[in-house]
Amino acid sequence: MARVRAGDREAYRELYEKHLPAVVRYATNFTRNRARAEELGQDIFLQVYRARERWEPRARFTTWLYTIAHNLCLNEVRRFDYRGRVDPLDGPDGQPLDPPDARAVAGDAAASARELEDRLRELVAGLPENQRTALVLSRVEDMRYDEIGTVLGCTEQAVKSLIFRATRRLKEGLKEWTQDE
Repeated sequence: MARVRAGDREAYRELYEKHLPAVVRYATNFTRNRARAEELGQDIFLQVYRARERWEPRARFTTWLYTIAHNLCLNEVRRFDYRGRVDPLDGPDGQPLDPPDARAVAGDAAASARELEDRLRELVAGLPENQRTALVLSRVEDMRYDEIGTVLGCTEQAVKSLIFRATRRLKEGLKEWTQDE
């Protein structure tokens, strides 16, 4: 990022290629619309380029990047109602999820696994924005609590609390599947 700040366009292209898939995945978790998330990814990197002179080397680039992404995603979901028009979420690699291999999982078990996956997606989508963001940044993007606190503008302890509450809500919502074990 220091090279980008100095005007190196090749360095910007490298950052873009390296971080765009994760940023789009993060935006997809917010908007639940892959096409709009890809557009937001472009907007986020445009903002990175425009704000390159404000980046400070003392901060990790990814923390700064996700702060920009978080703010643009919040603006997006607050601007439009996504609840009525959402696409299925994609897998961790950004590609649509494939159904389980029918040869590996037999009939009822495959249906149950799909139901559980759908329920989990529904529960994550229903979390309050700050809990969903903290959970996704921690568990999907593998960010540290202090970095998530910077993105969300809160303390590390508040991040721990958000993740705890999100996890508790997910466990509550999945009780019907865990009672059989």
